[in-house]
Amino acid sequence: MNQYIQTIVGDILVRHQMVNLYNYIGGHNITNENGTFIDGINPATGKKILNIPRSNSNDVLVAVIAAEKAYQTWSQTSNEFRHDILMKIADLIVKNQTLFALAESVDSGKTVKAATEIDIPRAAANFKFFATAIMNFSSESHEMQGEAINYTLRQPIGIVGCIAPWNLPLYLLTWKIAPALAAGNCVIAKPSEITPLTAQLLSLVCKEAGLPNGVLNILHGYGHEVGEAIVKHPKIKAISFTGSTATGANIARIAAPMFKKLSLELGGKNPNIIFADCNYEKALETSIQSSFSNQGQICLCGSRIFVQRAMYERFKYDFVDKVHRLIVGDPLATDSILGALVSKEHAQKVMSYIELAKEEGGKILCGGTMLKLPAPCENGSFIAPTVITDLPYNCRTNQEEIFGPVVTITPFDTEEEVLDMANSVEYGLAASVWTENIGRANRMATKLQCGLVWINCWMLRDLRTPFGGTKSSGVGREGGVEALRFFTEAKNVTVKY
Repeated sequence: MNQYIQTIVGDILVRHQMVNLYNYIGGHNITNENGTFIDGINPATGKKILNIPRSNSNDVLVAVIAAEKAYQTWSQTSNEFRHDILMKIADLIVKNQTLFALAESVDSGKTVKAATEIDIPRAAANFKFFATAIMNFSSESHEMQGEAINYTLRQPIGIVGCIAPWNLPLYLLTWKIAPALAAGNCVIAKPSEITPLTAQLLSLVCKEAGLPNGVLNILHGYGHEVGEAIVKHPKIKAISFTGSTATGANIARIAAPMFKKLSLELGGKNPNIIFADCNYEKALETSIQSSFSNQGQICLCGSRIFVQRAMYERFKYDFVDKVHRLIVGDPLATDSILGALVSKEHAQKVMSYIELAKEEGGKILCGGTMLKLPAPCENGSFIAPTVITDLPYNCRTNQEEIFGPVVTITPFDTEEEVLDMANSVEYGLAASVWTENIGRANRMATKLQCGLVWINCWMLRDLRTPFGGTKSSGVGREGGVEALRFFTEAKNVTVKY
């Protein structure tokens, strides 16, 4: 298996050959039903590297048949058996970490350093965590004094659909697959058609780890074709989706009348609130990370920075100075801090928002342009990290999700004022608050309308805690026991004394 992964990565990076991907159904690589393909582009070079199956509803039918067959035995296996296989998958991801990171980099445009330090280790951690969590997953009992005892069974749902986005491809795909498998379900997964490569590598790892055929099936293709077919299929009982709010709304329209379980993790327009009494250096350094990690293509990025007026000018100057030092370069280069955006189309969308900001009266303090890098990245989708000021909090630039290396900085005076500005958007995923005043920190955490609040930190994640947003940022929670509850059905049993 390691040799096969080496061959795939070598074909792309060393031999400059195109790689054909396949659907993974019933434990085998299978050509899609209609034999048509989507071009897979390396966003750092603009060159085609993959032929991606353009699957459709007929491929979903084949996958469902394979999953139905596998479910008969997989759902009856012990927690310990599933634990052991998931741990083997985690170990194989770690063993092949370098190859996975290279594949993630050429597929998504992110730096190989980021993939090595964040994406691939987290994918392995997802399998380790849920392998352990299922061993400690307990149900409840309730005694009716002297009359009866009630106990709750937690049973797998059956076949579930897991649809992942392009920004953290393997990281978020495994965040869904791991708890679904741990709970005894069979999975039909769809990675983004923009970044499918590491999902193909994952299928190889699962095969070597001994995951039974049909337990995990991976289908490639467009969301409006194969993704929608997954959502519509009556035998797929639950959908876990991460992606845009518009797509999430469409999934809900289809799935709700079918009474499917839904977990939707959608967009974000997160505030990063910095009070004058903060630890200044720590807030400044972390704000660079929360603004531009993964080229700003993380739903948790703090794209709206609010700074208390007493330190606004100082922060603005120091922040821009640090942004100027960020190296945007070839994602494979070890000194690159920012890589390419995921596609030319997405880069054009981000640039359109920068133009909108200018029209709305914004002042570009740095960035604001596409970058032309030397070969082999001369045709890549690179945008200079961009900082914008002098915009009203309620303008489109400050209200709509941009999802790129673009942040705005806005001054404020009081807690009440910044709360109004922070809560003004339709989204409610995450927020960061920087203050040394514990009372203020707790007040802000209570009043911010979002699912996650970081106090004096960002992206500090405990996998046991619930993850998800409010308002247009989604419904449901992922992570820890919340994920295992989502992927199981509760059944109460009453035994009369």
